[in-house]
Amino acid sequence: MSDTSAPAGPATAFPGLSEAESEKMRVAFTDIAERSQKLLKDFADRYAADGPQPADPLHLTQTFMDFTAKMLADPNKLVQAQIELWQQYVRLWQVTTQRMMGQKVEPLAEPAKGDKRFNDPAWKDEVIFDYLKQSYLLTARWLQGTVKEVDGIDDKTAQKVDFYTRQFVDAMSPSNFALTNPQVVKATVESKGENLVKGLQNLLTDLERGKGRLVIRQTDMKAFKVGENVATSPGKVVYQNEVMQLIQYAPRTDEVYATPLLIVPPWINKFYILDLKPENSFIKWATEHGYTVFVISWVNPDETLSKLVFEDYMKKGPLAALDAIEKATGEKKVSAIGYCIGGTLMATTLAYMAARGDNRIAACTFFTAQVDFTEPGELGVFIDEDQLASIEEVMSKKGYLDGTEMATTFNMLRANDLIWSFVVNNYLMGKDPFPFDLLFWNADATRMPAAMHSYYLRNMYQRNLLAKPGGLVIDNVPIDLRKITVPIYLQAGKDDHIAPAKSVYKATQLYSGPVRFMLAGSGHIAGVVNPPHAKKYQHWLNETAKNPPTLEEWRAGATEFPGSWWNDWDKWLSAKSGPKVPARIPGHGDLPAFEEAPGSYVKVRLID
Repeated sequence: MSDTSAPAGPATAFPGLSEAESEKMRVAFTDIAERSQKLLKDFADRYAADGPQPADPLHLTQTFMDFTAKMLADPNKLVQAQIELWQQYVRLWQVTTQRMMGQKVEPLAEPAKGDKRFNDPAWKDEVIFDYLKQSYLLTARWLQGTVKEVDGIDDKTAQKVDFYTRQFVDAMSPSNFALTNPQVVKATVESKGENLVKGLQNLLTDLERGKGRLVIRQTDMKAFKVGENVATSPGKVVYQNEVMQLIQYAPRTDEVYATPLLIVPPWINKFYILDLKPENSFIKWATEHGYTVFVISWVNPDETLSKLVFEDYMKKGPLAALDAIEKATGEKKVSAIGYCIGGTLMATTLAYMAARGDNRIAACTFFTAQVDFTEPGELGVFIDEDQLASIEEVMSKKGYLDGTEMATTFNMLRANDLIWSFVVNNYLMGKDPFPFDLLFWNADATRMPAAMHSYYLRNMYQRNLLAKPGGLVIDNVPIDLRKITVPIYLQAGKDDHIAPAKSVYKATQLYSGPVRFMLAGSGHIAGVVNPPHAKKYQHWLNETAKNPPTLEEWRAGATEFPGSWWNDWDKWLSAKSGPKVPARIPGHGDLPAFEEAPGSYVKVRLID
């Protein structure tokens, strides 16, 4: 009996796709299914081993319950706010209808300056997408405005509610969803859905990199290698202990200032933010201007170093470096730079040295460093007793805080730029992230030893003990910042979201010696890494004899200068760095070199 049915097509053909395209899709979906199955198994195994995770690790439920109770306490105000929102919607419907009828109308809501989410012309040219955009902006602004107007809640709770409301608002942007983002819709039609398939594969790759936890790639991680195309300034490791390696950089001038320069970077990040590439390397620039530069490269600790404390970082960090620098150069006097938390450590170290009559630091510069934490900005949102207890519980299991935890916290401060833009690019558009050295560094996370990190969060951020005379006692020495009399150059970034300029400025009222405060344009990174040849941003200086009590008063009398502040800093420090002497070659002093810069400590990575 003959078979008269039509010949069978491909077993799983995709409608609208050719056989070759269908085969490509089948291969992709097979790969996705296999990888997903493995991830689910790994997750189940880890869940069984570690036990269930807390449903509310940030302890937000009680915060928002308390906030809601306060909000409902004035129902008339809430009803009025809802009426105002409804009136805005009605007005939006009216102008949208007018536009659909061909009339020219002005938008009710426009994105804020610098908001890149709605840059695609379709958000303005296409009526539907323009309506989605304006509806979102009206709702977002109404929600955040309503939250800020609730009476009867303390400042910390208000800040916490405002911060996490913004996280929700940012997450719900129509630009973050495939069907409401015109760029994604267009890419899906043109590629016949291949962008979404590729995006799903990118998502699985990031889950695999994070061993089941989503770690979003912000750049092409394979495009850079530490010591090859980032952190390339020549030098030698001349000293190390279990906490740090000390790098001495090769001179770029025949003569150098007699006083060496020690840079103490944050241990939350790696030092090579100051040596990303030759054209913006602060380290290279400093050696070109006659400084013998030493840099501390902190260890990336594991569970074996869980008991390291803040005192260890001081003694085995800058204090050990001072001893080593004297052996390497024969110079007892050293100038220093402390960056961010490295600056907090340097301020503590200076107070400790002052109490002990140790005057080896001739002058100190601080990059975006806080010492008074009464107004720490949005990072303070994460510092309350419930959240600190959760962090300590997590650290107790491993002996350290995983670097990705800190990276996520910093990324949340600029979620649209550092989270959601990559969700759209990587997962919805199906594109690979663009190679960018700064974002490679940003993703090169470091761990925090449990004991040290707990001490730092509780005593600095929560209790603000460093700013209080004798509030901290280290090695039986009461720490009093008012005993610091060495010349200080204090840098802050105007738009810094990690160490706000207002908070950094408070140090001018604590140190007893001369303080030259400088406000740089931009933020925590670009405000520091801004070489003069780039001719970017600006900086402000106020030449009054004494710094006024507040940053606002200081700015009222400040003068704006175009471009980088590096030359002003060089003029300040060079006058305090002694006469010129023959250039020093790393390893030619009493400390032999045993490893090429940037050393091995900085190359320990958590995720590739």
